[in-house]
Amino acid sequence: MPGSCDVVVVGGGQAGLAAGYYLRRTGLDYVILDAQSQPGGAWRHGWESLRLFSPAEYSPLPGWGMPRQAGEEFPTAGHVVDYLRAYEQRYELRVRRPVRIRDVRRAGEHLLVETDAGAWLARYVISATGTWECPYVPDLPGREEFAGRQLHTVHYTSPEEFRGQRVVVVGGGNSAAQILAEVSRAAETTWVTARPARFMPDDVDGRVLFGVATRKAAGGAGGGVSDLGDIVMVPSVRDARDRGVLDRRAMFVRLTERGVRWADGTEQGCDAVIWCTGFRASLAHLSPLLPGCCQGEVATEGTRSVDEPRLYLLGYGDWTGPASATLVGAGRTAKATVADIASRLDGQP
Repeated sequence: MPGSCDVVVVGGGQAGLAAGYYLRRTGLDYVILDAQSQPGGAWRHGWESLRLFSPAEYSPLPGWGMPRQAGEEFPTAGHVVDYLRAYEQRYELRVRRPVRIRDVRRAGEHLLVETDAGAWLARYVISATGTWECPYVPDLPGREEFAGRQLHTVHYTSPEEFRGQRVVVVGGGNSAAQILAEVSRAAETTWVTARPARFMPDDVDGRVLFGVATRKAAGGAGGGVSDLGDIVMVPSVRDARDRGVLDRRAMFVRLTERGVRWADGTEQGCDAVIWCTGFRASLAHLSPLLPGCCQGEVATEGTRSVDEPRLYLLGYGDWTGPASATLVGAGRTAKATVADIASRLDGQP
């Protein structure tokens, strides 16, 4: 027989933990189901040099600020993992892992969450699985012909594996710029983007972005974070600019056996292509509820699904709330989500 509770949270990364914090305060019966074997969410899998854009005090989950990391202004991914592990313990959040979700489907007045460790009946489900498990690579001609190495951001670890090689880095966001900056110190690099790169001013880091996102979340006037640009000029990226590395080329039209081919017909040889081309929301478990959900964003009002009102989505990007895929943004959207669920459950038998 399935277990039952008021709310099942699918995913135990930063968004799932933020939801757990507020659920704990309401007194609702809840469980957080996490596919990972250890705490930390996607931060456990970042490349070796990955860091936050902001100091620790600008990257809190609700209730407890992130402690500063000794000797580091911008915390490492490992420090974030330690913080998330300690956060779970501090608030005694009800996390079960590793539990992999098979699907979520309707079961009368409840939603049935089926997993490899049994099933749960829930009155509401919060999906907080993030995007890390769904890397996106554009379907360009010649990908199967290329004899070199192709890898996505999720598989990148350090520049040493490319030392002395010719590497094409594809993508116009922060991951691409940071990976390009360090790989260019070990290899001959070419940077390729689909549109001109948009750099933020040098004095903009996570502290400024925190303020912009806060004003936007509060309904303030003015643009959002994306209006400032796409790439934060962290020290490694500024250094790459000073070395002349940030000279981008327009997107190539196909891969060949030995490299890439540009629109004018010229070819450039390379040994590896690093696809820093982003992610899609990890939503396959919701297919029984929302057919076609894996093709793009889900229609929501706030974080609540339009097509299944017992389902909420947290932390997938701006379509689930301003800066919701960040630590501080996850807390804001989780607070509103749990408050809405609690108000709907209030007075129900």
